[in-house]
Amino acid sequence: MCLAIPGRVTEASGEGLGRRCTVDYGGVRQEVSLAYLPDTKVGDWVLVHVGIALSKVLPEEAERVREEIRAMGAD
Repeated sequence: MCLAIPGRVTEASGEGLGRRCTVDYGGVRQEVSLAYLPDTKVGDWVLVHVGIALSKVLPEEAERVREEIRAMGAD
């Protein structure tokens, strides 16, 4: 099973396939490739899988998924 985690972009730099960003997952930060989403900007929410931002998501959807993930950890 593959799982993409939503996070908020806090920094972005570079161009084209080398574009990268820092994503915040609620206190945990990771450097992520923006090769598939070069128009992403600071403040956007993205779904990340294995260090690659795969798609943008609405903030409401990102929060819903984050709540579901938190609930799985509470069991």
